[in-house]
Amino acid sequence: RGTAPADLGVKGGKLKPPSKTPNSVSSQADLWPGHPQAGYARIAPLAMVGDGPATLARIKAIIARTPGAQLVAERPDYLYATFSTRLMKYTDDVEFWFDPAAGVVQVRSASRLGQRDFDANRSRIESLRTQLNRP
Repeated sequence: RGTAPADLGVKGGKLKPPSKTPNSVSSQADLWPGHPQAGYARIAPLAMVGDGPATLARIKAIIARTPGAQLVAERPDYLYATFSTRLMKYTDDVEFWFDPAAGVVQVRSASRLGQRDFDANRSRIESLRTQLNRP
């Protein structure tokens, strides 16, 4: 539900800033000084499991086996997926970018609708982090 944002992707080494309401997380929240939701949105980037392409391949596999998830766009250094909730079918937009300068995968996850996400985006990314780090 809701309209997909037209301004996703990596621009100047940054993903889109966090939402202005508490319904998103971003590993790059600190790159947006004075942002009203930087504290709420702050989340650690994903650590590499092998190199950048190998890590993104693992993330892609996790997305593929996650109910309600759909891979929307893929580049060698970037993945964009949507996640829909089971009951209400709310859609969240999630981006993963291999940041070669930092040696991590930067992440942004945001709800399309609503003012609050009740930690749904944070929980999703932390669950993905756990799955990514499993041997």
